[in-house]
Amino acid sequence: MVALELNDLLAKAGLDPARTLVMRHRPTEPALRRTLPWLAQDRPDVYNAYQSQHGERVEVALRRATHLASFIGNQARTALFVGVYAVAGHRVLTEQQFWKIPQNNDLRALGTRGPANGRDSLWFDLRLAESLAALKGRLVIEWSGIERSWWRWAGRNVLPVRAIHEESQLVPPMPDWQSLVLDWPALQALPARWRQALSHWRGIYYIHDRNTGRGYVGSACGAENLLGRWTAYAASGHGGNRQLRGLDPAGFAFSILQRTSPDLAADEVIALESSWKERLHTRKPHGLNDN
Repeated sequence: MVALELNDLLAKAGLDPARTLVMRHRPTEPALRRTLPWLAQDRPDVYNAYQSQHGERVEVALRRATHLASFIGNQARTALFVGVYAVAGHRVLTEQQFWKIPQNNDLRALGTRGPANGRDSLWFDLRLAESLAALKGRLVIEWSGIERSWWRWAGRNVLPVRAIHEESQLVPPMPDWQSLVLDWPALQALPARWRQALSHWRGIYYIHDRNTGRGYVGSACGAENLLGRWTAYAASGHGGNRQLRGLDPAGFAFSILQRTSPDLAADEVIALESSWKERLHTRKPHGLNDN
């Protein structure tokens, strides 16, 4: 039985492997590496912004390509398919113009550094094609050869198909609430299916500041429950809490101490919150709670 290869799929879709550049994105920035699959699933405009600007060597190659086959390196020596993009052109951007693109500021919050050395760079017009769209998040290929070689021409390489899953692998199921720990950058890129779960959960949450070792206990029983509170932290870093102002939210870790009944009275939720503050000693000066 002949093994199926990426080039077989490209050719069947009417794409020329000789003019298709394949990229396996694996950001060096930790927060961006963790959340890039989420962006590919729920924020395709931000994901596409990530791959629309490159260094000089890649610029030269991408100018010669008709299509880009985009993958994410979420596991060793394999690549998870996101989509095929037509290379419709490019334009020169200054660093100032680069940061005026809204999606690039979303990426900056996740750690991206932008154009190297502040140089003018090319911004590619990459347009998502219908080709192989049904395989998004499902197709896994073997990234043969040198793993750190993250881009290559399809026609010059053999990239065997490892698997075609029934469901998308871009966003894993929501972890059990007792094992859920999210850092601040992750709050800004939460997948839609995780956001939905958090909007139904109310209870007591904990913020650990890794930089100082201190903690903050809060409660969520208002609009959108935990999602509502954590969205406020994602936007401002401090969520309106005085003791959190001035701290670096990049060092915050968010977890859930206790889930409560969705119809538990607000005063009972506040009483539980107070109990957790006592047990974890999070009131100032030892912790980050004012009261």
